Amino acid sequence: MKAKTVLPAVAMTAVSMVLTLAVVMMWLGTAMPWPVALVVGLGIDGGWLATLAYERRLAAQGDHSRVVTGVGWAFGLIATGVLVAHALLAEESAGAWLAVAWLPVAAKALWLVHGLWEQTALTPTALGSIRDIQQEARDEAAVARARLRAEAATEETRLTAVTETGSRVARVQAKTAQTLSQAWSTLETARNGEDTSRALTSVTTPVTPGVTPRWELPVWGPTEPVPALALEAAPALTEDALDALVDEIRHSETPALSYREMATRFRAAGHSASEVRLRSAWKRMVA
Repeated sequence: MKAKTVLPAVAMTAVSMVLTLAVVMMWLGTAMPWPVALVVGLGIDGGWLATLAYERRLAAQGDHSRVVTGVGWAFGLIATGVLVAHALLAEESAGAWLAVAWLPVAAKALWLVHGLWEQTALTPTALGSIRDIQQEARDEAAVARARLRAEAATEETRLTAVTETGSRVARVQAKTAQTLSQAWSTLETARNGEDTSRALTSVTTPVTPGVTPRWELPVWGPTEPVPALALEAAPALTEDALDALVDEIRHSETPALSYREMATRFRAAGHSASEVRLRSAWKRMVA
């Protein structure tokens, strides 16, 4: 990587020195002996090369001198000035000489770029660590994105399932409510009918002779729960006591109570008896 910045600077410096020497030889060679012109050209190039070498030495030590840098730029500007003056005074190919007059300044700029690169250059170990850190960060970001996408898909699936289930429940509830409404409507019609009680009485009279039952169909509305009874507090009744109690509760009002009303009052009073015994006692008292 170092060669990518130092080789262009070395090449442009060499070209600039050759051009400077050639221009000095051609420009001053006609006015003075050529050895003198050669010494002047080599002096310019030598001073530029010496300051450049000193700058490189300081840079290798991690140091910097503004004086040395200023002297190096001065030699570069002198070389550029020589090339520009030759181009302006040349009768032929003035444009071509002006086209290469910027090479000394460009060479100094390339050396400046190379120095900046050296100040920020890292070792292969550090570069490898940076690559590992960057790759780890990319991996973590990819995993986080995948986790977020998976969670979003899961949440979308859950919401879809909940919505569909809620829709099915709502449809079932609506259908059940409609069916129940129709059933209660039919029951209300039967309860309010003029012949309902007479029809039910005609059916039950052969079964319970001498008994006039009172038929009350369920009514739509709130219900009153029957209080729970402590079974251990209810004494066990004999058959005779049970028959007497059933008969007493049945005839506590006029007309006589129905079996359901009697059973409700029997249990509300705290008495205990199985449904089979209670119904048998009822049948005996009715008979």
